[in-house]
Amino acid sequence: MKDIIKVEGIRFGYSDLIPALDDISLSIGEGDRFAVIGSNGTGKSSLLKIMNGLLKPSRGRVFFRGRELTEGNLSDGAFLKHCRSSMGFLFQDSDVQLFCPTVRDELLFGPLQLEMDEQERQQRVSDIMALLEIGHLADRPSFMLSGGEKKRVAIASVLTMNPDILLLDEPTGGLDPRTRSFLMGLLVALSEAGKTVVIATHDLSLVSELQCRVAVLSEEHRLEAIGSADDILHDLDLLLKVNLIHEHVHYHGREIHSHLHPHHLIHRHD
Repeated sequence: MKDIIKVEGIRFGYSDLIPALDDISLSIGEGDRFAVIGSNGTGKSSLLKIMNGLLKPSRGRVFFRGRELTEGNLSDGAFLKHCRSSMGFLFQDSDVQLFCPTVRDELLFGPLQLEMDEQERQQRVSDIMALLEIGHLADRPSFMLSGGEKKRVAIASVLTMNPDILLLDEPTGGLDPRTRSFLMGLLVALSEAGKTVVIATHDLSLVSELQCRVAVLSEEHRLEAIGSADDILHDLDLLLKVNLIHEHVHYHGREIHSHLHPHHLIHRHD
């Protein structure tokens, strides 16, 4: 499978004081389902932003379809437009992503930047509103939306550009069960349609349901392991080491019993 994103020896920190990533190398193939997992503060969000060209690493290289994401290459208007139209980024906080007067304006923003003609823009917005079941929200401002509605609108604003790659930062964070289930079905459908789906998450049940290839970041901001979802999720010692599961303590009368407590086991029919 041909690599669509590749990072080599990435290091990154904030203000040269707060480390975020230390010597990270990995590659993502076209059509992959890929998850970057780790506890809070391990650098997951920073890594996705570096892949998208939103952050510049202090050391190392990033490639998109074989071409390095450097300041020089990104100053090439055609290459920059290709990158921006090919990669859709979902921020962890939907309020960061939503800034237009109405939901309809949010969905139109991306197609306008890509200079789509009026008919194509309107059709794209109409189709995505129907897909995400948000047509009734079209004329509302984002501050009048619930958290789940904001997430749907943020995803819709990405999908109106029809990107080949979806970079999703904690996509299930703060969602109610119904909205989470809807999002899961949507991600599977997009993957089956050929999209490359990359998520940053500490939601292990999401990784299990999507059956992603998984990169594990440690609390030292390093790549601890990489493998299939089943291999990673069944390695309880690894998950305990990187603070993604905890030890659960029971009291049975005067006896104390402890065991590892994963929360990601779900019922699946493969």
